[in-house]
Amino acid sequence: MPSPLRRLLVPLLVSLLTNVLLLAAVPSSPASAAIEDYASYQPQTRCSPSAKPGTVALGRWLVKKYGGSYGGVSRSCGGGTSEHAEGRAFDWTLDARRKVDRRVARAFLRDVRAADGKGREDAKARRMGIMYLIWDDRMYAAWNGFEPEPYLSSSCRKRAKCSTTLRHRDHLHVSLTRKGGRGATSWYAGRVAG
Repeated sequence: MPSPLRRLLVPLLVSLLTNVLLLAAVPSSPASAAIEDYASYQPQTRCSPSAKPGTVALGRWLVKKYGGSYGGVSRSCGGGTSEHAEGRAFDWTLDARRKVDRRVARAFLRDVRAADGKGREDAKARRMGIMYLIWDDRMYAAWNGFEPEPYLSSSCRKRAKCSTTLRHRDHLHVSLTRKGGRGATSWYAGRVAG
């Protein structure tokens, strides 16, 4: 190969090889990418009840993937602290009295709590920005590793006198972090514009 041509091609080949090696080092799937930490509690601090884009995207994805109904996001402000009042919580309509709905809820909980390819527990829940879930008298909080704990609404003195809704037996409640509500965690890449 003539010397002037070699002087042109060698730097180009080195550059091309470098770029190929750099691309190979980039994670090829979300499962191998960095993952969010377990969320801490981020209570409502302002009134902004319009549904946030991440909240809507996750709610629609759940209904499409598992069934049930999208029970809504917004609640009026002033009735106590609620992520609904910040547009980052929604109710997924399932009925704990129906076997098929219990099976759907269990499948979802298994899916979001499963370890990823690197053995990181609760991977999908962490990537989605789930702060906590409430379903059928149990709460699954990120700050406790999503381990189920007995749940009783502060509006109820005793479980037996508590309504089906306050016991979260007619819906599965999903509360998201602020980043999850905005769709700014790793799970939302390509699902939420911006």
